[in-house]
Amino acid sequence: MSIFADVDRLTAAGDLAGAAQALETVLASGSTGLPAAGLVAQWLKLAGLRRALRQPHQALEAVYRALEQAPLDFMALVMRAGLLERVGDGQAGAAWGEALAHVPEGPLPPPLEAAIVAGRTFHAAWVEEQERELAKAAQPAEGDDNRPESSTDADHAWRLARFRDNILRKTRVYHSEPTHFHYPGLVEREFHPRHTVPWLAEVEGAFADIRAEMLALLHSERAELEPYIQYEERENLAQWRPLNRNRDWSAIHLLRHGAIVPHHAAQAPRTMELLSRLPQPQVPGASPNAMFSLLAPHTAIPPHVGVDNTRLVCHLPLVVPPGCWFRVGAETRDWREGEAFAFDDTMEHEAMNPTDLLRVVLIFDAWHPGLTQGEREAVAATIAAAGRGTAGR
Repeated sequence: MSIFADVDRLTAAGDLAGAAQALETVLASGSTGLPAAGLVAQWLKLAGLRRALRQPHQALEAVYRALEQAPLDFMALVMRAGLLERVGDGQAGAAWGEALAHVPEGPLPPPLEAAIVAGRTFHAAWVEEQERELAKAAQPAEGDDNRPESSTDADHAWRLARFRDNILRKTRVYHSEPTHFHYPGLVEREFHPRHTVPWLAEVEGAFADIRAEMLALLHSERAELEPYIQYEERENLAQWRPLNRNRDWSAIHLLRHGAIVPHHAAQAPRTMELLSRLPQPQVPGASPNAMFSLLAPHTAIPPHVGVDNTRLVCHLPLVVPPGCWFRVGAETRDWREGEAFAFDDTMEHEAMNPTDLLRVVLIFDAWHPGLTQGEREAVAATIAAAGRGTAGR
């Protein structure tokens, strides 16, 4: 009879101490002849025996040996977190965070599901406590919380809050990943703070006029709604396949690749006049761009990134049923009618209209505020020379 069968016999007979000792002896010898997966299973079996014998520290040692073979084994991660919690180790919260990040899809056995539910509760409480401690540590440097905040103060507060969230893994760190044009050294920020794009206030001030022009255009016979996504099937753009040439996400273009769309622009004079005063990129064959974007009910825009990080994309929500949301990187916002924002579309972003109604947003581009006038001119000339004007900038 093999030693492992003997261990099972001892376990079945209720001799947990004997089973644990026998299993530990053979595993420590290093002569089991088992593959890595088999070793993981046996080390976890030993951990279970030691846990049942109320020997959590010895159980942890067995779990660590399993993790040496398979650092991301889900059961090993769960056992480690639970045992650290049992012994009151300060690393238990972080260990639960790692285990919860690897929960497999699909139903779990009831005992494991119960452990995961308890782990989530423990982890949430740990995160709250860590947030309080981290905020307390930074408070002397942040200054008096009751002082009036300038735009710079608000920006610093956002950075510190995101720093804490990153430490606690509440947020993932996202970066600018343009498909074509990456200008180095520009600030990477999902939603750019208002003090860097002050002209958004003027855009919001024209909300009523822009919305009225959009509605009139939408209901006119001259409006041409085109699918927002239009690629050849042979192109390697699988993420867009459900929306390619699909009118569930469509657009009424006012400016397209730097050219005015006359029959639409003529019906939106207030919108066009406003756009003419904004810092839109002037790149021959590429930009400026501006459109009314229509997202049909129950339509999702999948995660994707844009072409060029030298410009921001701006939204002015015009018709937005409650519940429509927009995520850029680690930050998700609800669209709210009349509240404009500017974001970096070269950071992963997605959108959803989960309602039964149409969602309409004015979309236009603007120079990244980190570029000097000289850099803008050099970037425009370079992109034009690269011949990428129709790449969807």
